[in-house]
Amino acid sequence: MSRLKTGIPDLDLILGGGLEQASLVILAGAPGTGKTILAQQICFANATPERKALYYTTLSEPHSKLVRHLEPFQFFKPEALGKSVDFIHLGEMVSEAGTAGLEPMVTEVVEKCFETRPAVVVIDSAKALRDFASEKELRTCLYALASRVAHTDALLLLLGEYTPREIEGGVEFSLADGIIQLAYEPHEPIDRRWLRVVKLRGGDHLVGKHSFRISQAGFEVFPRLETVAPKGHIEADGRVATGMPRLDDLMGEGIRGGQATVVLGPSGAGKTIFGLRFAAKGLEMGERCLYVSFQETPDLLIRTAASFGWDLTKAWESGQLTIHHVPVGELDLDTIAAAVRRELTRGPVRRVVVDSLAELVFAAREADRFPAYSRSLVGWIRAAGASVVITSETTTLGPMTEPIGGLSFLFHNVILLRYLELGSELRRAVNVIKMRSSNHDKGVFEYVIDEHGLTIKDRLEGVTGVLGWSVLRTQE
Repeated sequence: MSRLKTGIPDLDLILGGGLEQASLVILAGAPGTGKTILAQQICFANATPERKALYYTTLSEPHSKLVRHLEPFQFFKPEALGKSVDFIHLGEMVSEAGTAGLEPMVTEVVEKCFETRPAVVVIDSAKALRDFASEKELRTCLYALASRVAHTDALLLLLGEYTPREIEGGVEFSLADGIIQLAYEPHEPIDRRWLRVVKLRGGDHLVGKHSFRISQAGFEVFPRLETVAPKGHIEADGRVATGMPRLDDLMGEGIRGGQATVVLGPSGAGKTIFGLRFAAKGLEMGERCLYVSFQETPDLLIRTAASFGWDLTKAWESGQLTIHHVPVGELDLDTIAAAVRRELTRGPVRRVVVDSLAELVFAAREADRFPAYSRSLVGWIRAAGASVVITSETTTLGPMTEPIGGLSFLFHNVILLRYLELGSELRRAVNVIKMRSSNHDKGVFEYVIDEHGLTIKDRLEGVTGVLGWSVLRTQE
C-alpha cells in the first residue's frame, strides 16, 4: 500500500506510516483547531512541479489573507506558489451553480486533476457544500468526486467545521477512507489541543487522543505514550551505586541495574538533592544521564549541585548530561513523554531522574489514564536499559495517605525520607521500605544535609510512626 508522508514524523507514526494515496480523508474540527494549517503543511511537504498540490477554497477566507497567515510558518515556501502549490477559488462556481447543484464543481476539480496529476487535493471548507445541495445530492457528488480523483492517485482532503454528532452520521464520513478529528480543549492550567484518528481504512493506526501544538514550525504531534511500544529491550544487570555509600550498604550494594526507584518525602526533605547525587554519580562513572525537572531550571540545578561539590557543567555542555526543564505552560503528559523518548533513542542513557511525580499528576488531569501512562513511561526507560529514580512529594504533617496514588506497584524500590521530631528539634530520617527481589536493611536511619549532600548517620532506636504519620516521634 502506497502512503503519502504528512511531513510530520510523529503524525505518520500515529497513522501507521502516513495517508494512503487515492484515498478520501476528512479533517474535522471546530473553528481554530488547526485544520487549515495541517492541510497546508501536508501540501507543502508533498508538492512538486511534477505533482502539484491543489488547494480549493469554497466560502472561506480570501487567498491573499490565507497566504498572509501562512507566512510565519517554517514549512511555507513562497517560491512554491503557482509552481507546485495552486490556490483555486470555488466560491462563485458553487454559489452560482443553481439547478446544476455541485456538478460544475466536481467537473472542475476532476478535469484539473487529470490535467495536472496532483499529489494532494484539498477542499476547504467541504462543509460549506451542504448549503447548496441536499443530503442525497451531496452523497452523489462526493462519491463521484472521490472515485474520479482516485484514478489520478491523488490524496483528497476535505476540511470542515464538523461537530462530533455530524461525524457520527454525516454522509461525508460514510464515504471517507479516513477521518481525523481535531479539538481544542480549554483546561487549566493550560489549554490543550488533541487529535484522534476516528477511522482509517486499511491502516493500523494508534488509537486515543494525541496531543499536538502549533508553533512557527507548524504542527508538532505527540503520540499518546500508552499506544507506542518501545522497540527492543536492553537488559541491565549488576548494581547501580547511588552516590551515597551508606545508602548503598543498606540496599545491598546499591540498586539493581535497570530498576525503577521512587524517593518519597515532604518538601525540603532532600529529594532533588538525592536525584542530583544519583545523576552526578553516573556522570563520574562515564554514563550518559537524563534529568527531567518541572521546577528548577538547568542553571539552578547545576548551581545546586555545585554547592555540594558536584560539577555538572562540563557534562551539561558536552551532552553527557541532558536536563529537560518543563515549564508550567508545557505541562502535558505526552509532550513530556515525547522528550524522554527522543532522548532515549538519541543514544544510550544509563540513568534517568524525574523530579517529580507530583507535577506529572498535576499535568495529567486524567486520573483514569495516569496509571497506564506511568507504567508506559517507566517501561520505556527500562526498555532502554536505564535505571530511573522518580521523586514524589508527601505531606509534611498529619496522617500520610498513599503518596503516589496507588502506583507503588510500578517501582522495584521505595525509599522514604521523613522528618523526625526529637524533643524540640526537627531532624530527618530515611528508611528503605521496599526492594523487589533483594534483601535490604529494615531500620530507620537519621540523615543530614551537609556540604556532601545527603549523609546517612546512625540507626534510630525508640521511634514510632513511620507508617502512620509523616513526622516520626519517640515512644516517650
